[in-house]
Amino acid sequence: MKRFGILYQPRLSRAKALADELARLLGSGEGSVWVCSAWEADKARAQMDGTDLLLSVGGDGTILRVARVAVPWSIPILGINMGHLGFMTELGAEDALKKLPLFLESRGWVEERVMLRVEIVSPGEGVSVGPGSKVFDALNDVVVGRSAISRVVHVETYIDGGLLTTYRADGIIVATATGSTGYSLAAGGPILYPQSKDLLIKPISPHLSMGNALILPSTTEVELRVRTGHQAMISVDGQIDLELQSGAIVRVMLGPHCARFLRANPASHFFTTLTKRLAYRE
Repeated sequence: MKRFGILYQPRLSRAKALADELARLLGSGEGSVWVCSAWEADKARAQMDGTDLLLSVGGDGTILRVARVAVPWSIPILGINMGHLGFMTELGAEDALKKLPLFLESRGWVEERVMLRVEIVSPGEGVSVGPGSKVFDALNDVVVGRSAISRVVHVETYIDGGLLTTYRADGIIVATATGSTGYSLAAGGPILYPQSKDLLIKPISPHLSMGNALILPSTTEVELRVRTGHQAMISVDGQIDLELQSGAIVRVMLGPHCARFLRANPASHFFTTLTKRLAYRE
């Protein structure tokens, strides 16, 4: 590895400080290093060509941003946790400087996580997004639901072109296995194993409609058609929020790209730390 990118959470001063320390460590050899805020996506993308490894310094939210920035380069990401849960991170901030050289000696392995491709279709004035802004990638989930008004939205939900049901709910979550431990879990959804390519649908606070979660195969295309007399929203990874009007159509499917994470712990480590990360008590 000769070229490294470090993206940090800009709201944490200690994240920037650690990013600078890591840059000094990586730059002390023959490699080159660039450092950028994880919120400056365009600036980061301009430096991706030729980069061998990305370091994400922050929490899971920072990794979500880094994973979307890394599309379509497929550069491995090493997550350094400065947040709380750290489901997707591999190193703690306290031992990052000490353990990083082990990864540079090719002692790790690469785990691939599927990502969603989200397409927003606007019949007439059905969606408030500008030109060129209608296709997104998501590592965790996409949520279509109500805006600030406390009224349910009606979402006609189609699976591979066939009508499943019309949900009357606060919203609908379509999640990956990675996202199954996020908002979907808080809404009562199941946990999928990290390498699963299945899709998960979970309604949020359904009213007189089906409330069960559904697990769908990787080839599935989900279409959500919004029917509402008030404002609705779409949220991509909980970080990109856009207004939707009645008539908007959101298509969600498995995307063409994967997020790639550099790991040292075995795949089973996810399960051995699951209850600890969720703060469950035995």
